[in-house]
Amino acid sequence: MHLYTRSAGEGVPVVLLHAFPLSSAMWLAQREGLSALCKVITPDLRGFGGSVLGDEEPSLDVMADDVARTLDREGVDRAVVGGLSMGGYVTMALCRRHPDRLMGVVLADTKASADPDQARANRERIAAAVVEDGSAVLLEEVLPPLVGRTTAERRAMVYGRVRGLVQSAPPRAVAWAQRAMAARPDSFDTLRGLKVPALVLVGEEDGLTPRGDAEAMVEAVPDGRLAVIEKAGHLSAVEQPEAFNRALAGFIAELAGRAQLGG
Repeated sequence: MHLYTRSAGEGVPVVLLHAFPLSSAMWLAQREGLSALCKVITPDLRGFGGSVLGDEEPSLDVMADDVARTLDREGVDRAVVGGLSMGGYVTMALCRRHPDRLMGVVLADTKASADPDQARANRERIAAAVVEDGSAVLLEEVLPPLVGRTTAERRAMVYGRVRGLVQSAPPRAVAWAQRAMAARPDSFDTLRGLKVPALVLVGEEDGLTPRGDAEAMVEAVPDGRLAVIEKAGHLSAVEQPEAFNRALAGFIAELAGRAQLGG
């Protein structure tokens, strides 16, 4: 697992897991904007960015175990772990497999429900197409709904950056991740059993995992709070990084305050 870490001090360790089909490069604004507050760890999930895909069968559990090993290598016992979209699915898998490693959970533009049959079939179609024909299907079908209306109409540089990240995704990793996501279980029971606080973020213009999905996750967790990022779509951390960072910084400060009080 290829790793990017940014820190200007000790602070609360925060692990951020990227969206499909991007890489840890999507977290640049978070690494820069939050480094004075916390240790920011942004790994490339297997096959993406600088990481090795390996020979394991597609599974979010495999990715979650990778994250736990990253914590080990960083010498981190417990961290705030969060992810956006696919990264959120991996975070929920980590909640099931390694709950003792968590100080808090961040779920951004993601959902706890499993894929219905039609969505699973579509993931398999895209997996096969990208291996056969390269990034064409990603640019035609996957890219457009990743950003919100405001970004598509007014933020050409942001859209271009996202397009570049999508275009550079390795085909085998894309196929592996699609199959891993298609096989994921419903995670609402996982959220109901969560023992740590959770922050759920959603872009106001997110059409892939809209506000209703975010509200359902907040209702499921015992200690949850919701932040809606205005004028952002599915990639809220990339489209409106300042607002995203403010929400995340507030959550981190809350957790740090609880830790000082022994709560």
